[in-house]
Amino acid sequence: MGIFSIFKKKTEQPGFEAAPDSRLRAGEASRLAPDAEAERARLREIARATAAKIDAIESAMADDIFNTPEPAWGSGPKRAARTPAGAEGGQHPTLPMLELATTELLADDDLVDAPTHATTTPVIEEIAIMFANDQLDVAEQMLLGSLADVGQLDRTVWWMLFDLYQVSGKQDQFDSVAIDYASRFETSPPTWAPTLAAGGERQAPSGVTPTEAFTGLLDQSIAPQLERLLQLAATSPAVRLEFARVQEVTPEGCALALGALTRLRGCGRELIVAGAAELAELIRATIEIGKRDASEAPWLLLLELLQLMNREKDFEETAMDYCVTYEVSPPSFEAPANVATAASARAPSSSDRFLLPAVIDGASPALFDAIDAYAAQVQSVVLDCSRLARVDYSAASLLLTRLRALASDQRNIEFRDMNHLVAALFKLLGYTGVARLFPHKY
Repeated sequence: MGIFSIFKKKTEQPGFEAAPDSRLRAGEASRLAPDAEAERARLREIARATAAKIDAIESAMADDIFNTPEPAWGSGPKRAARTPAGAEGGQHPTLPMLELATTELLADDDLVDAPTHATTTPVIEEIAIMFANDQLDVAEQMLLGSLADVGQLDRTVWWMLFDLYQVSGKQDQFDSVAIDYASRFETSPPTWAPTLAAGGERQAPSGVTPTEAFTGLLDQSIAPQLERLLQLAATSPAVRLEFARVQEVTPEGCALALGALTRLRGCGRELIVAGAAELAELIRATIEIGKRDASEAPWLLLLELLQLMNREKDFEETAMDYCVTYEVSPPSFEAPANVATAASARAPSSSDRFLLPAVIDGASPALFDAIDAYAAQVQSVVLDCSRLARVDYSAASLLLTRLRALASDQRNIEFRDMNHLVAALFKLLGYTGVARLFPHKY
């Protein structure tokens, strides 16, 4: 039953007749008297038109509810339909959408992914192609021109524009559009977190990325996970830590995490920290200005995270609070190097990922061979796109051919932390037939 069904059904009950306006002026004859049947027919036509409008509103509301970035595009796991008692085994079609529980439709990645539309808006596909072919200025103008029409119903064009500005290093334009986005959709504005340092497109590493996901309580029990990352950092191009699902912290856990982050940054390897913003807010809720007998570890880890996220203003304000609390000189801010703070993911990957480079162009056979070698050692192929800015159109077609061979060998393939420009291109080319696509969230 739709949201407005209770209003529609009333006029459909047996014996119910839409009444004319009974508020007549004194001495005025009934306005239905000359032609009551014609007036009733007119009222019934108005009621039918109103019901049609209500159905259209319900459809638009349902479309808006599911227009979110969190779900994976494409191939959620298939679920068998419910079989009547006593039925014999046989074909198991996918469970119809209306039988899914609400939590599944909202797509927490522990559950079945929500279904998505089979096609995208044509202008989104055109913009994805322009960007893939390195026509960034054209893509930007098309995105800006789409905000007033397509962007009023589909947030994808906003997310693509945010990603284009981050890839291009245009923070002022990003901040300006973020304010418009927050006003239009009545939500918090996205925060600036550039994918690449200036000029780092070709220097960004790729390859197997040791990954550890921390969940629940961050305490001394994380020591073995951190030790593994420290050992692998000597030979790996990058390491990844995921904190998005941490729910509580202790001073001991903060001290261990701080020590590991400091050592990992010092070894000169690429460091990717997912969920840094969430962990920072969690730590901030545990500290108290002026409470000198409390451990300094949470304060110092918070400052480290703010520095990794390149949030200089927040760092300086927090450093002053730290200085007041412990009566020490405030630490100084240092812009992070070889660090990426990926957006939080609903389903952190505990397995080691393959970190994709910043740009994948036509001359990438060595990269494709490395992906094949990685896939030969794992059952779930997780391709980390947190540093991936752009994929050339022809290279995307060649990569899809390689992935089809892997998918035919019963391997699960996932693209994680994608920017929305690359995700739109991959969806256009048919990647959802062989892989699950997880764009990052805004």
